[in-house]
Amino acid sequence: MKISIGCDHGGFALKNILAAHLEKQGHQVLDCGTYSPDSCDYPDFAAAAAKAVVSGQCEKGIVLCTTGIGVSISANKIRGVRCALLSDPWSAKMTRLHNDANMMALGAGVVGENLALEIVDTWLGTEFSGEERHRRRIDKVIALEK
Repeated sequence: MKISIGCDHGGFALKNILAAHLEKQGHQVLDCGTYSPDSCDYPDFAAAAAKAVVSGQCEKGIVLCTTGIGVSISANKIRGVRCALLSDPWSAKMTRLHNDANMMALGAGVVGENLALEIVDTWLGTEFSGEERHRRRIDKVIALEK
């Protein structure tokens, strides 16, 4: 699977850990930056990762900042993105099963490395249920963008 990944300075170290983990699993990673721990603006990198998903260049996307809040808000401004801010594996599973989230956000200051890896693996390993009730609700969310 091809996965876009983007972060600000607060998520830089964890982004590099996640990218290496994903590549080791055989995924292709599109690194949308940032490329250093220097202070930067999270919307730039969250938007780049989100646009890669919406364009079809990547199948899924992951964004990070210190809390995950700023990057999740930014990614969700891109039409077609359903980005869930995650801090536990249960939510990672449910947002794929019920919401068919195509992006996830993590707070590097909220979750540690081991938990982040478990969340990512759970999220990527869970397929959308495809149930009619969930499709109907997703369609209503998509209609809000119009």
